[in-house]
Parts: sequence; C-alpha cells; structure tokens
Amino acid sequence: MLNDKVKHELITIVGADNVQDSKASLLVYSYDATPQFQSMPDAVVAPRNTDEVAEVLKLCNEHHIPVVPRGSGTNLSAGTTPVEGGIVLLFKHMQDIIEIDEENLTVTVQPGLITLDLINAVEAKGLFYPPDPSSMKISTMGGNLNENSGGLRGLKYGVTRDYVMGLEVVLPNGDIIHTGGKLAKDVAGYDLTRLFVGSEGTLGVITEATLKLVPMPETKKTILALYEDIEAAAEAVSSIIAHRIIPTTLEFLDQPTLKVVEEYAQIGLPTDIEAVLLIEQDGPQEVVDRDIEKIAALCRDNQAIRVDVAKSELEADALRTARRTALSALARLKPTTILEDATVPRSKIAEMVRAINDIAREYKVDICTFGHAGDGNLHPTCLTDVRNKEEIHRVEQAFEAIFHQAVELGGTITGEHGVGAMKSPYLHLKLGDEGIAAMKGIKQAFDPNNIMNPGKMFAKSERKRVVVHA
Repeated sequence: MLNDKVKHELITIVGADNVQDSKASLLVYSYDATPQFQSMPDAVVAPRNTDEVAEVLKLCNEHHIPVVPRGSGTNLSAGTTPVEGGIVLLFKHMQDIIEIDEENLTVTVQPGLITLDLINAVEAKGLFYPPDPSSMKISTMGGNLNENSGGLRGLKYGVTRDYVMGLEVVLPNGDIIHTGGKLAKDVAGYDLTRLFVGSEGTLGVITEATLKLVPMPETKKTILALYEDIEAAAEAVSSIIAHRIIPTTLEFLDQPTLKVVEEYAQIGLPTDIEAVLLIEQDGPQEVVDRDIEKIAALCRDNQAIRVDVAKSELEADALRTARRTALSALARLKPTTILEDATVPRSKIAEMVRAINDIAREYKVDICTFGHAGDGNLHPTCLTDVRNKEEIHRVEQAFEAIFHQAVELGGTITGEHGVGAMKSPYLHLKLGDEGIAAMKGIKQAFDPNNIMNPGKMFAKSERKRVVVHA
C-alpha cells in the first residue's frame, strides 16, 4: 500500500483528479486481456506530460514502488497486470499526434494515441503507416511500442520496430533521454531505440515516438483460397514464399475458426471446407495483377478447390475485418478463451499446423488455429472454462508442448504477444540460461531497484497464474 506521504506527493505532481485508489478504480486496472491473471495495484496515476512522468518515476524509484505502464489493456501475455502491486501509469492525457512531417515522411506521437487514429490521420495525407494489429481500433501506440506489435500486413511491411526512428524515454531514475530521430542513418552509439521497442515496459517509459511513414500503395487486390485439406493450405503458404512472392497479407483460418467468424460477421464465408487462405497484395497495378495471378495458380497447384478474387474494396475490407474479429468471435463460445502465439520459419508452417492438431488430440482439448501464416506466426486458440481445473491443466500441457515444438522447428514462443508474466516460464526454451542472464544484466543497468513492470519477462521455475483480491 502507498503511505499518505507518497500519495500526497503523487497528487502534488499530477493533481488530485489524476490519482485514483478507490477499490473500484483499482479493480478496473487489475487485469488485462489475458485470462486467469489478476492482481490489484495500489494506485492508478495519469500524468499529463513527460515532466510529470519523470517526477512520478523519480518518486517511485526513491520508495521502490513498482510502476506498470499501461495502454488499453489489450495485452495477451499479462504484460500489463500489476503482479507486484504499485502504480499503474495511464496515458489518457497524452494522446496527441505532435507532428506529421511530410517532408521527412515521419509522424511524432504520444503513447496514449489510438493506433487506428494514427493510421487514419496519415492516410488522409496520402501516407501510410503499415503496422496494423488486430486490436488497432482500441490499442494505443505506447502498447504497440512496448510489445513490438505485428499485424496482418507484417509479412511484407514488418512490425512496429521497423517504423520507429526515435524515442523520448523516461528512465526509472527520472532522467529523460532521446534516441534516434528523423534520420535515415544514425550509428552514434548503441541502438537504444530498438532496445526499448519490445521491452514490455521493463526498462523505462516511452513518452514520445517518431515513426517512419511510406507512400500509400497505388492499388491492392484480395483473394480467398479454399481448401478441403488443412495441411494443403499450409503447404500453399510455403509454396508462395518459396516462389519469392511476398504478399502484403497471407492469413490462415481453419474450419472451426471459419464457422465461428461467419456466424459472427455474416459476410458469406464458406464453412464447409477445412481451411482458407486470405491473401492480399498491394503496389503498382501491373505488379499486383501479376502477383495475384501467380498466387492463385500456386494455390490451385496446392489443392485449392476454389480461388476467389474480391470484386470490390468493400468486399475485400469485409474479408479483412472478418479475420480481425476472429478472437472476438471465438470468445463468445465458452467462458474462457486462451489465445497463444508461436512462430516458426515460413517453410515449417505445414509441419507446425500438423503438430498443433496432433497435440490437441493428445491432450483432448479444442484448439482453433488462425494467424499470420505468411510470416510463420500462428495463433492456436483454446476454448475452455477456467472453472474446470482438470481441463485447464490439459490446456496448459498442450500449450507447453506447442511452445516446445515451435522452438524445435527453429521458431520462438511468441511472435507478437510478448512474454509478460504468461510466457516467462518458457523464455529459457528460446534464450537459454545464458541469454536470460544477459537480459537481466541489461535490466539491472537501467533499473537497479526493479521498479519497472517487475515480475515480467524473465523465466520462472513454474507457470503461475495468481488471482489476488484486495
């Protein structure tokens, strides 16, 4: 609990309206979108600018009070759950686009800005910010930066870190640093920009980011390829990449996901086949036409029973929207939805899909699989009920087996959701003890008092999901 002196100092820094500690307020920020993780903070603080963030961190560092930066709480690895209490830091007052620089093709933003608001603002000027997480209607840029978020367009355009040129960061001791900038080249010292992106709030607080923009693509086309064999669909993914075609989007949905999404979205998706590939290409008209023709042929060569080209942008957007609603649609079926992500090399997609299906049968659990197949990032999703302890145990065994399989295939335990508290027991599978020790050394250098989002990232001896009530 915060003592009265610290609470008074927080109020002095940010104002009484921006410090909440009622039970109702704390409960709201005791969890994120990750099932089975909940822990009460001691206060919720909403700074109004970078200087106030610095003063809050300086105070918390002095008193060894944990600080958890938080956006909209769409995190799926318990990365924004305050597992050791302390302060949840909100950015509801820091939501601005500071500048769109059309000469340098950059945009500078605050962490509380909603992702889709940024995308819409730059597109209104004929520019393009490619990262598009499925949660973009509600996720914030600060969350995207901390998690290095991906999205449907990641195959061709990359992920959040590929568009971060510079940052303003407040360190745990209250120092404010600036990394990078509007520069095409900059090798002055360590690349601290890339270090902070994806650090999950464990090293400091990002208060401003300068992001790279690119010109809007001239045109785009979308196709839907239907398969009666789920493994044939996975083989088609590998075949497209092997033929050196990089689509904007190459998404995979299995039949259970299709049925649920169609029931939810009602746009005419086929539900009598085993899998579909949603594929989009953008760029100059002649390139798009050529690539779509080749992709369609490759899909047919790999046993697609039908390949449909969207007849309009409205139809194409409906397909993209349906894919983005997969998690929401699945979450309606059972009380608990556990969405994971594991990534393998693109050439191993078919093998990974087979393994997921085998593991689901072995542990007698229902797993729907969809995801960004083109970049190897799959989202096996289990529909279950947290009240059924025996089933939950089998679900956790199944996901552990999936993580092991992904690493054995040269992959990783997470492609875009982050480690947080959820996957920290498995981090050693990817990094080994030596890699974890190196990361702890970096953490110690930046945050010797361990106030920044403690209890996250680093491997634990066993998986723990703790519910703490005030």
